[in-house]
Amino acid sequence: MKPRFTLLWVLLFAIAMGYLESAVVVYIRELYYPEGFAFPMKVISRQILITEIWRELATMIMLLGMAVIAGKNTLTRFAYFIYAFAVWDIFYYVFLWALIGWPQSFFTWDLLFFIPTVWTGPVIAPVIVSFTMILLSLVIVFFNNKNNDVSICFLEWALLICGSIVIIISFTWDYCRYIFNAYSINQLLTLPNKNIFDYSIKYVPASFPWVIFVIGEVIILEAIFRLACKK
Repeated sequence: MKPRFTLLWVLLFAIAMGYLESAVVVYIRELYYPEGFAFPMKVISRQILITEIWRELATMIMLLGMAVIAGKNTLTRFAYFIYAFAVWDIFYYVFLWALIGWPQSFFTWDLLFFIPTVWTGPVIAPVIVSFTMILLSLVIVFFNNKNNDVSICFLEWALLICGSIVIIISFTWDYCRYIFNAYSINQLLTLPNKNIFDYSIKYVPASFPWVIFVIGEVIILEAIFRLACKK
């Protein structure tokens, strides 16, 4: 199957998953945020929380399974996975905006992930990351189509991993700042979970560390540039 044809079907699959994801969020917000989503977060039942965590895991498995089927080697499977993940994430916001008019702007704050800690950031940040992932995936797919021996060298992997870690830090920075302003590491390990949970649920995002985020993006773009220029 030609890469363009495969990319098209992966695109359609990811868009459909983006709609399913947004539909689930619409249901949850109708239950817990009928007046509209805003921080601080509301307490949800343990059953719903566990269901959400498993649903996120199931989503990752679905994207991974699709990538394994679509790719012809480990590298292209990786490329199709991040391509699908990025398209899914972008259209998740597109459909939320179409269905309930949210987010109001690209700088509206969103709750991104719960694992291993809370990730938050303005919507524009994960969208930028998604477009970067699409760029990387396309470079890998099209160069691999021309040359089956295409590979990512150690330095390029190091840059990609380092940049990703820096971006993750930017998404978790504000929440961790909020927690560590109230508790020491020793307290986090010894205090009852309920005490920490009661405090964390009051969290309202204050500022996004754009400098850290941009540094992470630049590192990843350097890796993509190196990969594209050597072929």
